[in-house]
Amino acid sequence: MALFIKRALVSALGVFIGSSLLPGIYYDDSTSLVLAVLLLGIFSAILRPILVLFTLPFVVLTMGIGLLIINALLYAFVGYLVEGFYVDGFGYAFFGALIITLLNLLFNNWINGGANCSKTRIRVEKRRSANPVDDPRVRRQTHSERRAIHHNDDVIDI
Repeated sequence: MALFIKRALVSALGVFIGSSLLPGIYYDDSTSLVLAVLLLGIFSAILRPILVLFTLPFVVLTMGIGLLIINALLYAFVGYLVEGFYVDGFGYAFFGALIITLLNLLFNNWINGGANCSKTRIRVEKRRSANPVDDPRVRRQTHSERRAIHHNDDVIDI
């Protein structure tokens, strides 16, 4: 539930910034803004995974830009359903969805509680010898191993 609330807050900030920056996205009062954010959050949680599943080849072919198009369609659909929240066309919906996506990327660590942060550990070992020939762990290759072609290998030169 906390994850949904955090995503809703970031979406609300995105819708607010989008309505401030883009002249084609506007709302009459704060109630319509809150209703639009809640409906956008519900659609993103329920409809978006279904749409992504059905349009997966398109998403893969467009290398992820199809996800922005799906988000823009949901954004425009919310603008159509909520009275007092207006989106004047697909272009404004696309840029509004882009703003929300950028804010989600920016606040991703906060939304997920730091779960996606990977902690990388690097271990450095000292070598016993600077010369690998003197190292007992290094085995010299035989002549056939250096050639890397054995008598029973099939070789095709192109």
